Formats: sequence, C-alpha cells, structure tokens
Amino acid sequence: MGAAEPPPGGPGPPEHRRPRLRFLLIGVVLAAALGVGLFTSIGTPATSTPGVGSVAPSFSLRALGGGPRVGTPGDGGGNGRPAVLLFFASWGPPCQSEVPAIEGAFRAQHGHRIALIGVDGQDPVPQALAFVHHAGVTFPVAEDAEYTVTEGLYGFNGDPDAVFINAEGTIVHIVHGPITPSELETWERRLG
Repeated sequence: MGAAEPPPGGPGPPEHRRPRLRFLLIGVVLAAALGVGLFTSIGTPATSTPGVGSVAPSFSLRALGGGPRVGTPGDGGGNGRPAVLLFFASWGPPCQSEVPAIEGAFRAQHGHRIALIGVDGQDPVPQALAFVHHAGVTFPVAEDAEYTVTEGLYGFNGDPDAVFINAEGTIVHIVHGPITPSELETWERRLG
C-alpha cells in the first residue's frame, strides 16, 4: 500500500498549514497595531502649543460679567498694537499679589501703548468679579471657565502665566509664574 492519504476535511500535509499560520500571525500583528493606533496618540499628529516666535492664536471669550467679548484678533495683538495676555485665577496666592500690582503699572502707562488682556480661568463668575473689582482691574478680562484658551490653545495648566505679543501678532516672550510691574514696563518698551 502506498502512503496514507489524509481523511477528507482533515489537516493537510504540514507544508500547507504554514502559509495559513503566517497569514494568521501577520493579521494578529496588524490588528494589534491598528488597536494601538486607535486607542493611543500614536498615528495622530501631536498638537503643539504656541511658543516664542509663533503666531499667537486668535480667540474670543465672553467678558467677565458680560459686555463685549474679550480676546485677541486675527493679527494676534491688540487690534494692531502689542498685547500682553495675563492668565490668572482669583484663588491662587501668586495671582492675588500679581494682578493688583500689574493693574497699577498698566494704569500708569501713558497712552496705553500695549493692550493688556486678562484671562481668568476656573473661577466661578461671582468670585472672579469680586477679585477683579477688589484688585481695581481696568483692563478687559475674559472668562475661561472651561480652560479652552488657557489649556486648549496655550497648554498652560497652572496660573499665572503671561504671553507678550508684538504688533504683528508674534509671541516674543512667555513667563510661567507671576510677572512684576517692572517686567511689564520693560516689555512695554520693547514691544512699543
């Protein structure tokens, strides 16, 4: 008798099973890679936050307590003039000392050569309004309760932060932490 033939429907010779095993392994690897790509940031472009030398993103937020919207226009500055974005929250001790001091320096400007724009984050509106009123704030302040600009556009996760923008809308300096009135005055001269 000759070599026994496999029963119908049974496994074939080993050489026929190997290609199927390779395709199965390739399929498993591809499925795993696809799963990793779908459920992680691999394969998606990284979002970058603006830095020194980049164009300041434009935004428009509701003004704290109502009124006209507050933000930066498409040119990134204060309607064609340099701008300073001051990110703060009333509950932070650094902000509690920084904001009144910066307000005093801003008020002392002659002709307001720069636009000072406040962005208050994560404060209940009544608390934020009480804070800016007590600090004597006269510059416009935006309400960023959802952190759409603070974290979403700029990637800041702690207050205070300051962004200095020239008249062309380019970010020229960023400070993480409180700024002093002398820093504001120095940058006002550099930007103006």
